[in-house]
Amino acid sequence: MRPIANRLDELSRRRFMASVAKTAFGVSLVPLFGQGLLEAGNPTDPAKEAVPPAPKRKKAASRCIYLFMAGGMSHIDTFDPKPGTKVQGPLKAISTKADGVQLGELMTLTAAQMKCATLIRSVSSNQGAHEQASYFMRTSYAPINTTRHPSMSAWSNYFLAKPNETLPGGIMINGGGDHPGSGFLESKFAPLPVGDPSRGVTNIHPPEGVDLKEMGNRLDVLETLNQKFYKSYNLGAMQGHHDMYFDAVKLMASKDIEAFDIKKETDAVHARYGEHTFGRGCLLARRLVEKGVRFIDITHGGWDTHDDNFNRLKETAGQLDQGLSALLEDLGQRGLLNDTLVCVVSEFGRSPEINQRNGRDHFPKAFSAMLAGGGLKGGNVYGSTNAEGTEVAENKVEIPDLNATIAYGLGLPLDKVVISPDGRPFTLAKKGKPVVDLFTA
Repeated sequence: MRPIANRLDELSRRRFMASVAKTAFGVSLVPLFGQGLLEAGNPTDPAKEAVPPAPKRKKAASRCIYLFMAGGMSHIDTFDPKPGTKVQGPLKAISTKADGVQLGELMTLTAAQMKCATLIRSVSSNQGAHEQASYFMRTSYAPINTTRHPSMSAWSNYFLAKPNETLPGGIMINGGGDHPGSGFLESKFAPLPVGDPSRGVTNIHPPEGVDLKEMGNRLDVLETLNQKFYKSYNLGAMQGHHDMYFDAVKLMASKDIEAFDIKKETDAVHARYGEHTFGRGCLLARRLVEKGVRFIDITHGGWDTHDDNFNRLKETAGQLDQGLSALLEDLGQRGLLNDTLVCVVSEFGRSPEINQRNGRDHFPKAFSAMLAGGGLKGGNVYGSTNAEGTEVAENKVEIPDLNATIAYGLGLPLDKVVISPDGRPFTLAKKGKPVVDLFTA
């Protein structure tokens, strides 16, 4: 009979080891991402897989705050209003601080920040189901059974060194198990999940009666046992988990852990961001970028409005408006905005046509995104839809193009080919072309 470790699949083995470590040390910081495909170690990029060189920014943004609107955000009601048309519905269009640029009336606070932002009103996708569209937006690849592709957060951690020695390079706030995480890259490149921004990182303290010195002793024992385990079962992926456990211990002992404690902010700051999960997530993101975390991914749900769209958006869009505007204003006042790229994206849009339930249905053909800070020209609109928002009229931006634009803004190599452990070549934005004209340099 084979030993138990060899009878488990790769994901089950990782869960088994995570359970052992948590029992021994009280550590539960390790994301269970990066399904399979890790045994080959770090992917490489042989010259035979070279692709034409992509443009590179002279001065790239150092950080990214990626705001993902789960469920499908209506472009008509937010970033691409159509005043005077039947599709506009009861919500009006409002002016902004950017000349000639309008937003939906639920985005009043964001309207005051439009001089630092660019609207992309010509995004288009070929994925109209939630899970597939969400995956496509985050990875630039359609989901397939044989490969799990890395998220933008994982790519940034893979290509660039961690800015902070103790804090993770990427953080995921309010995300779920459907997040692609590190994909086929090593698990150490996955963003650290934070479920509730008001609680920060959970299980960060040693078990009762165990101090950091004793924790170190236990880890030394575990390391001795693990070396025999690695040699016996040839589980190369486990080394990545080993590194993550030791990173977790370093984080426990670091003062930087205070960055996760948003309770240290004043009541006035909390009120400005909003006492809701999204607002708290934006506040936590501001604290984390101040400490050098490169990529913070925040999910904001509630956009799946097949029914009662306009009443439901008062809360959902209102929370986006409050948290986003406070984040942009705060970053600007602290001198961080020009070096921080803030992205607002959605898995797809919602239909301009209003259905019989006073809602809007899935609509991937034409929708909007917003980019702000990060060296963008600001006060700008790129692309357009037709009079009723049903078709892209000019400058179509497909999902890989949008991700290539974000990667270009961060100085990530668009032309670097990475070979997955099953031998397939990938680039971080597939064949997407960045819209370089959105940036000042």
